[in-house]
Amino acid sequence: MSKKNSLQSSSSKQANSESQYDVFQAVADPTRRHLLKLLTEADKEMSIAAIKEHFPISRTAVNKHLNVLQGAGLVSSRKAGRETLFKAELSPLAELKQWLAFFENYWDDKLAALKNYLEADQQ
Repeated sequence: MSKKNSLQSSSSKQANSESQYDVFQAVADPTRRHLLKLLTEADKEMSIAAIKEHFPISRTAVNKHLNVLQGAGLVSSRKAGRETLFKAELSPLAELKQWLAFFENYWDDKLAALKNYLEADQQ
């Protein structure tokens, strides 16, 4: 194998290993957010067929969304006979919560400063 082919091969392997999704990508889609909410509220493992009943999309589309959530670590799966069962894994949402907390504090500070300014202006 030439050096060029070797580099292409290793870069495609690297691309495959980086095909995992981050939490932000996973929750960016409203269908995936609804899926995650459904699995969380069910508080049990669910098959694709059971999940599909709650969505106006194909089983294949449900599976693709579940794969994105699984790639972000938000969903786990296990085989049970011929079915694959899925359940929510919420610990990766801590990253999202931490990111949002920064902006919540930022806007709280800005609104407090505006309130102080307006109260001082009235006096």
